[in-house]
Amino acid sequence: MIWAFLLLCIGSICITRMFAIMPITRDDLFHKINEGVLILDKCYRLAAFNRASENMFAHLNQKMVGYPFAIVWRELFGVEFPLQFEIAAGNMVVQLSVSDHPPLRTYQVRTSVLQHDEDNKGYLVLFTDITELRRLHIELEHVTYDGERIAADMTKLKIRHTELEHLAFCDELTGIYNRRAFLQRGSQMLAEARQDFEAFTVVMMDVDYFKKVNDTYGHLTGDQLLVHVVQACRSQLQAGELFARYGGEEFVFARKSCGAVEGEAFAERMRMAAAQPFAASVGHISITVSLGVAEAGNGVEETLSQLLSKADEALYIAKQQGRNRVCVHGGSFYKVNGY
Repeated sequence: MIWAFLLLCIGSICITRMFAIMPITRDDLFHKINEGVLILDKCYRLAAFNRASENMFAHLNQKMVGYPFAIVWRELFGVEFPLQFEIAAGNMVVQLSVSDHPPLRTYQVRTSVLQHDEDNKGYLVLFTDITELRRLHIELEHVTYDGERIAADMTKLKIRHTELEHLAFCDELTGIYNRRAFLQRGSQMLAEARQDFEAFTVVMMDVDYFKKVNDTYGHLTGDQLLVHVVQACRSQLQAGELFARYGGEEFVFARKSCGAVEGEAFAERMRMAAAQPFAASVGHISITVSLGVAEAGNGVEETLSQLLSKADEALYIAKQQGRNRVCVHGGSFYKVNGY
């Protein structure tokens, strides 16, 4: 149901040696991803995995890094991986039930090629735990009651299914879309923009010095500050503009019919909106944000992952230049507005 997934930050950290050149926060976000993520190098050897993968597969450990994926899988489950692993041919989606290690869990396994160039090439294997959704689907298929009881039971199951879908697409804290929903809907918007020959721009936003807020005032105040920033930004949005929480204190926007110039003006509005002081129980807390802007190239078959990587690079430059500013990705150069 949900594919166009996780190829945003993963695309820029797809092989081990690339972690060294990324901001430290990228590593933190990699391990905050709820889905299990395995990164393979161009020779299909295990290069990295996140904490969610360790939680899903108890025997996964750092000693397996560098081993061929087929060997890693056999070590974990004692069987061959149930896919023909020709990742480069395209994305594959399959449901996998792991029964040898109770309790029985069902995972949706997705694979994709990740490539910046021939030297920086890797592969993504993503495991999403769909056990609960699978259970609900089975219940829907095996309802055997008659008359009004059938209608009542079906209604309850559909309500529960809707609730689970809401949890899958919405950020629990802020109520806006989460990363998963952004990638699905953002990919659709990008495809529509290409079809209609429209410009398309993404903007990434990060709350400056957020860790200091958490360390000084506590995580509850930090959460309240994030909700405050989201409400301030939502008040500036118009119909058709996509807004989501990317992870932690980082957010992302997508806009059709919007080039780099308009994207820069939009980012500046968000910067000013988010800068409203937050009235916490401990007193007023000043807020600034940094933003990175990237426009899809004309005539270039650019993926949402590549576009988000460009916006993330611009965001990193904005932070390097002192924070509280907007940086526009310009291909081989960056335009930074300082404040």
